[in-house]
Amino acid sequence: MSQQDIQIVMVFTTDDQGWLRRESIEVPKFWRGHSVAPSTGDVVRLGGRQFVIEARVWEHDGTLPVLRLFLSSGHAHSDTTFG
Repeated sequence: MSQQDIQIVMVFTTDDQGWLRRESIEVPKFWRGHSVAPSTGDVVRLGGRQFVIEARVWEHDGTLPVLRLFLSSGHAHSDTTFG
């Protein structure tokens, strides 16, 4: 299966969803053009925050497979920001 045959959706915590909206941060299609799907433990940096892929769920929407990536909270455990 090529990467073009699946849709990858990142699922953020409620707090992080609000932060993305308030800061008008657009989530890029990180895996566009890659032949390997993301794995649990992979890390994504977005808007100065770091997110870890904690779980993956495969679904099918009736037309193509969907891979939902459930992400950790983007809040740092200290006052550190990534940038």
